[in-house]
Amino acid sequence: MPHRSFLFLFALVAAAVGFAESPLSIPKDTLPANLSVSEIPFGLEPRTTPKDSSLTAARVALGRRLFFDPILSADHTVACASCHQPDHGFASSAAKPRGIRGQEISRRAPTLFNRAYGTSFFWDGRATSLEEQALQPIENPLEMGSRVADAVQRLGENKEYRKTFAAAFDDGVTAANLGKALASFERVLLRGNSRVDHFRKKGKQDALTPTERFGFWLYESKAQCWRCHNGPNFSDEGFHNTGVGWGKSPADLGRYGVTKKDADRGRFKTPTLRGVVQTVPYMHDGSLKTLEEVVEFYNKGGGANPHLDSAIQPLKLAPDEVRAVVAFLKAL
Repeated sequence: MPHRSFLFLFALVAAAVGFAESPLSIPKDTLPANLSVSEIPFGLEPRTTPKDSSLTAARVALGRRLFFDPILSADHTVACASCHQPDHGFASSAAKPRGIRGQEISRRAPTLFNRAYGTSFFWDGRATSLEEQALQPIENPLEMGSRVADAVQRLGENKEYRKTFAAAFDDGVTAANLGKALASFERVLLRGNSRVDHFRKKGKQDALTPTERFGFWLYESKAQCWRCHNGPNFSDEGFHNTGVGWGKSPADLGRYGVTKKDADRGRFKTPTLRGVVQTVPYMHDGSLKTLEEVVEFYNKGGGANPHLDSAIQPLKLAPDEVRAVVAFLKAL
């Protein structure tokens, strides 16, 4: 009886502090059996890949397997999919997702949709390629808590992985090939072919409701969303200080942590709006819980601070206009 009581108490404590769950809790791979390496959804531009990281079916399949496998973490408890949850738009459902040993990660995991079009990666842009981005969480002490070299060793000791790496790469299991495999999988996570695309590209008026069409007009005019969320991927791939999280302690100064330039204080990367209805909560800190809150945040002019982006100004949107912009965003 005392032994059972101890186990029960331990379970309560573990739940309270958020200990990492077992590998069984890692999201399952529910994606289609075959992921195309050539098909581009309607509305998106052709995708480019680095010359030394060609996109092949074998590499995508390998990266897909690695993405869901906790073998990359030091204690085999978390995988890439633990934070980038497939049923949540490949973003985290928590404002502060948990990594190895239940540790809180300071920023929300952003969506991986359409990162094939990225020019820099992470909220602060500290990685310049998907290959580089893919490896960094492995060595982050709050995320996977391992070393890339150790992960490569574990993979090299696994008979099945030796076989699949050999099928995908001439030189087998290496750190560079690990990054390339994960990046290959991420490059096929494309989101397009929305009703907005059919309205914009094919002129189908009935693709959007009157409210959504009104929201689109506001998006490109009075609401000024287009100033940062533009192009086929609805992102300028730039960095902006919108005032989100400003004044909180500890301070998160975003891009400044990479460049050390005063102008970059509080700047964070502009995320795509493709599939945005799936990726709640919003912003780098997950502080806004609904799209209505997001639009209202910009409607009031963002969060005042000395480095606020000049593009952020009060919008004076009426309640029906806020609802229309939200309706348009959901249509994406």
